Amino acid sequence: MPPHLRLTSVTVGTSRPRELARFYARLLGWRVTKDEGPEPGEPEEAGWAQIGPPGDVAGLTVSFEYERCYASPVWPSEFGSQNASQHLDIEVDDLPAAVEWALACGATLAGFQPQHDVRVMLDPDGHPFCLFL
Repeated sequence: MPPHLRLTSVTVGTSRPRELARFYARLLGWRVTKDEGPEPGEPEEAGWAQIGPPGDVAGLTVSFEYERCYASPVWPSEFGSQNASQHLDIEVDDLPAAVEWALACGATLAGFQPQHDVRVMLDPDGHPFCLFL
């Protein structure tokens, strides 16, 4: 029998971890649960941060970790370019309202939209994420 394993967090590499944590916390109505600055000798934007569901709700958290050599992914992917190795999928009840909210929080609408009931957005550091019905 395998040991008990429990997925607790997804970590996203970024050039601006604390800024991205604040962006996603606002977008989702979550809270920043960890916010640590750079280690000695690291650039000011280094460090890591984490967001979690509101209140005492237990669940998956999202962490944002500084990547010194971060390159924004290209959407849609192109051969020879940095590709998104993962993205966040966010279910919504009202797609146009969710897009407007994401834009107000600092996201941008991706130029390529592959499905009529999904909107691909880009966060402030260029990671794609999907809003879907």
